[in-house]
Amino acid sequence: TSDVWDTATSLQLMDASDRLAEEVDNLLEALKTQALKHKDTLMMGRTHGVHAEPITFGLKMALWWDEMGRNRQRLVQARDAIAVGKISGPVGTHATVSPAIEANVSKRLGIEPAPVSNQIVQRDRHAQFITTLAVIAASLEKFATEIRGLQRTEIREVEEPFGEGQTGSSSMPHKRNPELTERVCGLARLIRGHAVTALENVALWGERDISHSSAERIIFPDSCLALDYILDLLTGVIKGLRVYPERMKENLELTRGLLFSQRIMLALVAKGMSREEAYKLVQDNSAKVWDEGRDFRELIGTDSRVMSRLAAYQLPGLFSYDYYVRYVDEIFKRVGLL
Repeated sequence: TSDVWDTATSLQLMDASDRLAEEVDNLLEALKTQALKHKDTLMMGRTHGVHAEPITFGLKMALWWDEMGRNRQRLVQARDAIAVGKISGPVGTHATVSPAIEANVSKRLGIEPAPVSNQIVQRDRHAQFITTLAVIAASLEKFATEIRGLQRTEIREVEEPFGEGQTGSSSMPHKRNPELTERVCGLARLIRGHAVTALENVALWGERDISHSSAERIIFPDSCLALDYILDLLTGVIKGLRVYPERMKENLELTRGLLFSQRIMLALVAKGMSREEAYKLVQDNSAKVWDEGRDFRELIGTDSRVMSRLAAYQLPGLFSYDYYVRYVDEIFKRVGLL
């Protein structure tokens, strides 16, 4: 039975891999388009959910594009791992069917015979396949989670496509919920769970038991179908993504120039001030921004302690957003987008 079943399963998974690769390619193309379109669209970069330093939205898309390229390679490797068949009999000894017949049948099917098998094709191959799908799903969940975060009312820098007449909430007509990306996150969890099952299917008794087969009837088709679905779903989101550059600018200015604090501190150190003194001076001005709602740039420009070390003509350069994104083109070239 396994001579037929496992060999056929390999053919099915190879076909599924090819279909999934097409969906990955579609997502790659959508990400590339957005990356190039927004290469210079300035936005705030965040770490720990808190303002860090400026980036561009295109750079975020380029990061995702590069990651999906690695996922494409992983899928090819996983396909190669399961592209084997076996016709070696009940315990893999070819007692009834010779290796020559196995080789001939495999060649006709366009696969390789497993170099050695017992009653089954070894399940580490299938575990590699399903865990690869889980890794791809984890990347999709990462992208979807970021879109959900950037769609929050307080941020609202991007938004899922939302059609005319679409319902966001059954009770609150104003709502535009990120339900598409939430769906991506939910199904990614399902695929991740199937990866655990695939790993547990590796260890079987002797030359084979049957504990793996019942689970595989669920995890193989469901993982492939779920990933195919969320790949297509997220591709549609990326293609139709609403991006709000003006809102990104507003958020950049939310802290009234505080993001330049490190540049001022280092400039003072370069002019001979001790780091401790420079840190305290910049911190004092930063506190006034937080506590009094004043602009950091104006405070620095009128602080005699600062201006005794820095010339007025230096300030525009120190307060330039361009400084933070001056290597974006170089990064795009390095990943192959330019």
